[in-house]
Amino acid sequence: MGQAAYLSQHHHTSYHISFYVSVPESVRWPVLVIAILASVVGSQAIISGTFSIINQSQSLSCFPRVKVIHTSDKIHGQIYIPEINWVLMILCITVTIGFRDTKHMGNASGLAVMTVMLVTTCLMSLVIILCWNKPPAVALSFLLFFGSIELLYFSASLTKFTEGAWLPILLALFLMTIMFVWHYATIKKYEFDLHNKVSLEWLLALGPSLGVARVPGIGLVFTDLTSGIPANFSRFVTNLPAYHRILVFVCVKSVPVPFVPPAERYLVGRVGPAAHRSYRCIVRYGYRDVHQDIDSFETELVARLADFIRYDWHRSQHTSPYAEDDASHSNESSSERRLAVIGTVTFSGIPGYGIEESVEPASVSIGFSTVESVTDVIEMQDVGAGAVERRVRFAIDDDDSESDGQTKMYVQLEEELRDLVTAQEAGTAFILGHTHVEAKQGSSILKRLAINFGYNFLRRNCRGPDVALKVPPISLLEVGMVYVV
Repeated sequence: MGQAAYLSQHHHTSYHISFYVSVPESVRWPVLVIAILASVVGSQAIISGTFSIINQSQSLSCFPRVKVIHTSDKIHGQIYIPEINWVLMILCITVTIGFRDTKHMGNASGLAVMTVMLVTTCLMSLVIILCWNKPPAVALSFLLFFGSIELLYFSASLTKFTEGAWLPILLALFLMTIMFVWHYATIKKYEFDLHNKVSLEWLLALGPSLGVARVPGIGLVFTDLTSGIPANFSRFVTNLPAYHRILVFVCVKSVPVPFVPPAERYLVGRVGPAAHRSYRCIVRYGYRDVHQDIDSFETELVARLADFIRYDWHRSQHTSPYAEDDASHSNESSSERRLAVIGTVTFSGIPGYGIEESVEPASVSIGFSTVESVTDVIEMQDVGAGAVERRVRFAIDDDDSESDGQTKMYVQLEEELRDLVTAQEAGTAFILGHTHVEAKQGSSILKRLAINFGYNFLRRNCRGPDVALKVPPISLLEVGMVYVV
């Protein structure tokens, strides 16, 4: 506005009106200091904003995996992404050397800012209708009032397109292409897994009669599926006819909310009858949640499995006044059991395993005083904020069974918990798919370019799922899979 006022008085004498020419001589140095400080704040805001947006985009499978470092224990969203920081530095140097003129940089910056403001106004009009439930007339009035003003500035910025304003448009198209290719291929991979999953009956039929053995330990099979047996596990058993005594199909899901409370993070259920010792666990993270390291994740996952085992047997006991045998569970072998939201809860009964104090983040052992009103999804009660965090040790007391009257159900519960403890002591293996994606024959040239070249190039040069999950190489089993989408 100051430049416009200066131009209105000196438009006959000067053709190029720069910012500092329009500043009065008496305040030129203070304005210079303010401008430098504004540049520092603006650049830091761009860097921090870029880190946050990239982190949220990769959580929603819209951007390749990059390394995210959380730099503060107190400020949750304070993150640093080394790869993006290097890219920003290279772009800054390239633009500076390429343009060599603050006028062209100003044109590029002006178009970028006005585009952001215009897009924000359009999105805000949708928020007014969808989130605030206001009448469409209110949103239209908002859009017309602010949008018309911003369109004037936007059209003025477009006149400088050939003088540097093309740069933000080019960068935006490049980033949108990367995000579209990655998201499109990720969706196609999920559809392939969905159409090629194997039945539960196939898993239950595996046994010594088919030359398939169960080995000690816990096998964590990572998959994107929330139901069914993934194709990479069938390929694993085909090539190596053995799998672990405790089998857990783990699905790590990023949900479109900022945070997921720890008590609602784990959904656990059975796969087949109790005697098969197979489970499914869905771990939900918000796009701003901090993912656990692999040690605390493994410890908490085993704790949640023990919690679910106790809950499931307790529910079976309340279903019938008499102790149920394994046949009641095998009746549900044709379909997977319901998933329960297993959280940290208070305990009023006799524990089936011991607990010990620990400085590591983990959970407490739990019991279930009343679960008769539970239906499809079971929400557990949170422990108070001042409760001490504890680590599960699974020290099973042999006297517990005697105190409970040596009921058959309690013996089966103790046996299942013992199997879990023994498997944890034997070790944990992480089974992940090592995928290669190809476009179907007869696909369009654009799809073949996006899948065969674009996505595979990004996948090879970005962090793999084993690195993102921080899986130790000694515990990693990769299963090669070719996806034809």
